[in-house]
Amino acid sequence: MRRPKVRDRGGAVGGEPIRFTSAVLPAYLRRTRNIEELLPWLYLKGVSTGQFEEALAALLGTDAPGLSAATVRRLTEAWQEEHERWQGRDLSSRRYVYLWADGVYFTPRLEHERQCMLVLIGADEQGRKELLAIEDGYRESAQSWRELLLRLRDENGLKLDPELATGDGALGFWQALHEVWPKTRQQRCWVHKVANVLNKLPPSLQGKAKQDLHRIYEAANRQEAEDAFDRFLAKYGSKYDKAVSCLAKDREALLTFYDFPAEHWKHIRTSNPIESTFATVRLRTSKTKGCLSRQTAVAMVFKLAKSAERHWRRLDGSQRLAQVIDGVRFRDGEPVQATEEQAAA
Repeated sequence: MRRPKVRDRGGAVGGEPIRFTSAVLPAYLRRTRNIEELLPWLYLKGVSTGQFEEALAALLGTDAPGLSAATVRRLTEAWQEEHERWQGRDLSSRRYVYLWADGVYFTPRLEHERQCMLVLIGADEQGRKELLAIEDGYRESAQSWRELLLRLRDENGLKLDPELATGDGALGFWQALHEVWPKTRQQRCWVHKVANVLNKLPPSLQGKAKQDLHRIYEAANRQEAEDAFDRFLAKYGSKYDKAVSCLAKDREALLTFYDFPAEHWKHIRTSNPIESTFATVRLRTSKTKGCLSRQTAVAMVFKLAKSAERHWRRLDGSQRLAQVIDGVRFRDGEPVQATEEQAAA
């Protein structure tokens, strides 16, 4: 929609200047919110700032205003400022029960070392998932994670330890977590673990081995999972010791989810909230390496994550979170007291 520019030339009613205001088009609106969300996706997929008008011509017409390279640069600067304000927000009144941590790798322009985007998502007392932190660091070092977690605790006000954190076993996150929130329990991500184990097996066995691994974490209770775990070790241990060792070393951390409500198992046994959100970022084209600076990459990924946050599903069984916070013990997904009462009956 085009809006003519109207210049006030004097004239007054009751001493006040006359101003034209459209009843249809809000003041200063040049782009819809959907288009503003589309710009970072195009940028991350390798479309340079000078090609935006050409790329969007088919959607918006050849005369679409407000999509020049200068406009995109102004947007990225505004996003950087928004990210800085967001990092300093007050979280002292919030309580997060679960955390998911992961690192998204990319190679932005002018950076010689391999940078990593550190991402942390939390689930609050109502079961709502929320982006807690997103910033760049060197690889996934313990120092980078330590700085992020200390900022959340000391500057943003997250003093209480979350009950459980889920992440890849290779993260320096675990060392930093133990120092900052020592009471938080650990859950290794099954998606990462399955991929790591299968990589150490020949392709001819990977299909069957994947089914065997699924039987472990899809078991109805911990005892069945332990039995399936032992069967896997016995089946592949004699010939493929590296694969078996990769699985066995994190046995306890892989099965932690059985000590939490059964409704939450599918949410907490993997870092899927991060994996699904950043799948497109991981698969960006090689052009991205030449058109993203470090600051721009952080701002872009932040905007994409905040856009995706609106569509994240709330945890199933959110009413159970109060029990988790109160310290109620769970066994095989059910409160221990209720299980004992049923056995007595």
